[in-house]
Amino acid sequence: MFLEHPRSGSRRKGWIEVVCGSMFSGKTEELIRRLRRAEFAKQRVGIFKPGTDTRYHESDVVSHDKRTIPSIPVRDSAALLQQASDLEVVGIDEAQFFDEGLPRVCEQLASQGVRVIVAGLDMDFQGRPFGPMPQLLAIAEYVTKVHAICMRCGELATYSHRTNASERLILLGETDSYEPLCRQCFDAARAEKSGAKNTLFP
Repeated sequence: MFLEHPRSGSRRKGWIEVVCGSMFSGKTEELIRRLRRAEFAKQRVGIFKPGTDTRYHESDVVSHDKRTIPSIPVRDSAALLQQASDLEVVGIDEAQFFDEGLPRVCEQLASQGVRVIVAGLDMDFQGRPFGPMPQLLAIAEYVTKVHAICMRCGELATYSHRTNASERLILLGETDSYEPLCRQCFDAARAEKSGAKNTLFP
Protein backbone atom coordinates (compact mmCIF):
# COMPACT_ATOMS: atom_id res chain seq x y z
CA MET A 1 0.00 0.00 0.00
CA PHE A 2 1.33 3.46 -0.91
CA LEU A 3 0.53 6.58 1.09
CA GLU A 4 -0.92 9.67 -0.54
CA HIS A 5 0.64 13.11 -0.09
CA PRO A 6 -0.81 15.08 2.85
CA ARG A 7 -3.01 18.04 1.94
CA SER A 8 -2.17 20.07 5.04
CA GLY A 9 0.24 22.99 5.13
CA SER A 10 3.05 20.72 6.31
CA ARG A 11 5.92 19.93 3.95
CA ARG A 12 5.16 16.98 1.70
CA LYS A 13 7.32 13.89 2.03
CA GLY A 14 8.58 12.43 -1.24
CA TRP A 15 9.86 8.98 -2.11
CA ILE A 16 10.80 6.71 -5.00
CA GLU A 17 8.91 3.60 -6.11
CA VAL A 18 10.34 1.25 -8.76
CA VAL A 19 8.32 -1.33 -10.71
CA CYS A 20 10.64 -3.68 -12.59
CA GLY A 21 10.63 -7.02 -14.38
CA SER A 22 10.98 -8.62 -17.79
CA MET A 23 9.11 -7.69 -20.93
CA PHE A 24 5.39 -8.57 -20.90
CA SER A 25 5.34 -8.69 -17.09
CA GLY A 26 2.85 -5.84 -16.59
CA LYS A 27 5.24 -3.05 -15.53
CA THR A 28 3.51 -0.33 -17.51
CA GLU A 29 0.06 -1.56 -16.50
CA GLU A 30 1.08 -1.23 -12.85
CA LEU A 31 2.55 2.22 -13.46
CA ILE A 32 -0.67 3.37 -15.14
CA ARG A 33 -2.77 1.91 -12.30
CA ARG A 34 -0.85 3.87 -9.66
CA LEU A 35 -0.93 7.09 -11.66
CA ARG A 36 -4.68 6.79 -12.31
CA ARG A 37 -5.25 6.44 -8.55
CA ALA A 38 -3.21 9.59 -7.95
CA GLU A 39 -5.25 11.44 -10.59
CA PHE A 40 -8.47 10.20 -8.98
CA ALA A 41 -7.19 11.72 -5.70
CA LYS A 42 -6.84 15.03 -7.59
CA GLN A 43 -3.08 15.16 -7.21
CA ARG A 44 -0.94 16.97 -9.75
CA VAL A 45 0.45 14.15 -11.87
CA GLY A 46 3.01 14.18 -14.70
CA ILE A 47 4.00 11.16 -16.79
CA PHE A 48 7.22 11.05 -18.79
CA LYS A 49 8.85 8.64 -21.21
CA PRO A 50 11.98 8.67 -23.41
CA GLY A 51 11.37 10.38 -26.72
CA THR A 52 12.84 7.37 -28.55
CA ASP A 53 9.96 5.10 -27.51
CA THR A 54 7.35 5.53 -30.24
CA ARG A 55 6.29 1.88 -30.64
CA TYR A 56 2.62 2.41 -29.83
CA HIS A 57 2.20 6.20 -29.80
CA GLU A 58 4.30 9.33 -30.26
CA SER A 59 3.45 10.69 -26.83
CA ASP A 60 1.11 8.43 -24.82
CA VAL A 61 2.38 5.70 -22.54
CA VAL A 62 0.74 2.50 -23.83
CA SER A 63 0.90 -0.92 -22.18
CA HIS A 64 1.03 -4.19 -24.09
CA ASP A 65 -2.64 -4.73 -23.28
CA LYS A 66 -3.38 -1.31 -24.88
CA ARG A 67 -4.08 0.69 -21.72
CA THR A 68 -3.03 4.29 -22.27
CA ILE A 69 -2.24 7.43 -20.34
CA PRO A 70 -1.08 10.78 -21.78
CA SER A 71 2.60 11.46 -21.26
CA ILE A 72 5.38 13.89 -22.15
CA PRO A 73 8.26 12.49 -24.24
CA VAL A 74 11.63 13.92 -23.14
CA ARG A 75 15.09 13.67 -24.65
CA ASP A 76 16.90 13.06 -21.33
CA SER A 77 16.64 13.19 -17.54
CA ALA A 78 17.57 16.89 -17.39
CA ALA A 79 14.62 17.77 -19.64
CA LEU A 80 12.38 15.69 -17.38
CA LEU A 81 13.47 17.64 -14.32
CA GLN A 82 12.75 20.94 -16.04
CA GLN A 83 9.16 19.92 -16.77
CA ALA A 84 8.39 18.30 -13.41
CA SER A 85 8.11 21.48 -11.34
CA ASP A 86 4.95 21.92 -9.29
CA LEU A 87 3.99 18.24 -9.54
CA GLU A 88 3.01 16.02 -6.65
CA VAL A 89 3.45 12.70 -8.48
CA VAL A 90 5.87 11.94 -11.32
CA GLY A 91 5.63 8.75 -13.35
CA ILE A 92 8.49 7.54 -15.57
CA ASP A 93 8.09 4.70 -18.06
CA GLU A 94 10.87 2.73 -19.84
CA ALA A 95 13.42 4.07 -17.36
CA GLN A 96 16.13 1.74 -18.68
CA PHE A 97 16.38 3.88 -21.84
CA PHE A 98 17.20 7.06 -19.91
CA ASP A 99 20.72 8.36 -19.25
CA GLU A 100 22.71 7.75 -16.08
CA GLY A 101 21.53 11.06 -14.63
CA LEU A 102 18.01 9.73 -14.00
CA PRO A 103 18.66 8.44 -10.45
CA ARG A 104 19.95 11.88 -9.38
CA VAL A 105 16.87 13.51 -10.92
CA CYS A 106 14.58 11.09 -9.07
CA GLU A 107 16.39 11.75 -5.80
CA GLN A 108 16.09 15.51 -6.29
CA LEU A 109 12.37 15.25 -6.98
CA ALA A 110 11.81 12.99 -3.95
CA SER A 111 13.77 15.40 -1.74
CA GLN A 112 11.45 18.17 -2.95
CA GLY A 113 8.41 16.20 -1.74
CA VAL A 114 7.45 14.45 -4.98
CA ARG A 115 6.28 10.84 -5.16
CA VAL A 116 8.30 9.35 -8.03
CA ILE A 117 7.08 6.13 -9.68
CA VAL A 118 9.53 4.51 -12.09
CA ALA A 119 8.89 1.51 -14.35
CA GLY A 120 11.50 -0.29 -16.43
CA LEU A 121 13.34 -3.44 -17.41
CA ASP A 122 15.81 -4.46 -14.72
CA MET A 123 17.84 -6.62 -17.17
CA ASP A 124 18.71 -6.36 -20.85
CA PHE A 125 18.38 -9.16 -23.43
CA GLN A 126 21.66 -10.67 -22.19
CA GLY A 127 20.45 -10.87 -18.60
CA ARG A 128 22.64 -7.98 -17.44
CA PRO A 129 21.55 -4.98 -15.31
CA PHE A 130 20.07 -2.39 -17.66
CA GLY A 131 21.05 1.29 -17.78
CA PRO A 132 20.22 3.35 -14.66
CA MET A 133 17.90 0.67 -13.24
CA PRO A 134 20.38 -0.88 -10.73
CA GLN A 135 20.99 2.48 -9.05
CA LEU A 136 17.27 3.27 -9.04
CA LEU A 137 16.56 -0.05 -7.35
CA ALA A 138 19.21 0.73 -4.72
CA ILE A 139 17.87 4.18 -3.80
CA ALA A 140 14.13 3.45 -3.96
CA GLU A 141 12.02 3.23 -0.82
CA TYR A 142 9.66 0.74 -2.49
CA VAL A 143 10.50 -1.92 -5.10
CA THR A 144 7.98 -4.16 -6.86
CA LYS A 145 9.25 -6.93 -9.15
CA VAL A 146 6.54 -8.22 -11.46
CA HIS A 147 6.75 -11.42 -13.50
CA ALA A 148 5.68 -12.65 -16.90
CA ILE A 149 5.00 -16.29 -17.78
CA CYS A 150 7.80 -18.27 -19.41
CA MET A 151 6.89 -18.93 -23.03
CA ARG A 152 8.64 -22.32 -22.97
CA CYS A 153 7.73 -23.98 -19.68
CA GLY A 154 4.96 -21.89 -18.10
CA GLU A 155 6.88 -20.96 -14.92
CA LEU A 156 7.41 -17.38 -13.73
CA ALA A 157 9.62 -15.45 -16.15
CA THR A 158 12.20 -12.83 -15.16
CA TYR A 159 14.28 -12.63 -18.36
CA SER A 160 13.65 -10.99 -21.75
CA HIS A 161 15.11 -13.25 -24.45
CA ARG A 162 15.68 -11.68 -27.85
CA THR A 163 14.49 -14.02 -30.59
CA ASN A 164 16.27 -12.36 -33.51
CA ALA A 165 19.99 -12.15 -34.27
CA SER A 166 20.57 -8.47 -33.46
CA GLU A 167 23.16 -7.73 -30.76
CA ARG A 168 22.21 -4.04 -30.36
CA LEU A 169 21.60 -3.19 -26.71
CA ILE A 170 18.52 -1.07 -27.47
CA LEU A 171 16.11 -2.66 -29.90
CA LEU A 172 12.46 -1.71 -29.55
CA GLY A 173 10.29 -4.71 -30.35
CA GLU A 174 7.18 -6.72 -29.74
CA THR A 175 6.34 -10.40 -29.49
CA ASP A 176 8.21 -11.12 -32.72
CA SER A 177 11.46 -9.81 -31.18
CA TYR A 178 11.33 -10.93 -27.55
CA GLU A 179 9.94 -13.68 -25.36
CA PRO A 180 9.82 -13.82 -21.55
CA LEU A 181 11.68 -16.81 -20.09
CA CYS A 182 12.50 -18.27 -16.68
CA ARG A 183 16.17 -18.63 -15.67
CA GLN A 184 16.57 -22.22 -16.87
CA CYS A 185 14.89 -21.63 -20.23
CA PHE A 186 16.81 -18.38 -20.69
CA ASP A 187 20.14 -20.14 -20.07
CA ALA A 188 19.15 -22.86 -22.53
CA ALA A 189 18.04 -20.33 -25.15
CA ARG A 190 21.30 -18.38 -24.83
CA ALA A 191 23.29 -21.61 -25.18
CA GLU A 192 21.29 -22.55 -28.29
CA LYS A 193 21.92 -19.12 -29.79
CA SER A 194 25.62 -19.29 -29.01
CA GLY A 195 25.85 -22.76 -30.56
CA ALA A 196 24.10 -21.55 -33.70
CA LYS A 197 26.59 -18.68 -34.03
CA ASN A 198 29.55 -21.03 -33.58
CA THR A 199 28.13 -23.28 -36.28
CA LEU A 200 27.70 -20.38 -38.69
CA PHE A 201 31.04 -18.80 -37.88
CA PRO A 202 33.51 -21.50 -36.82
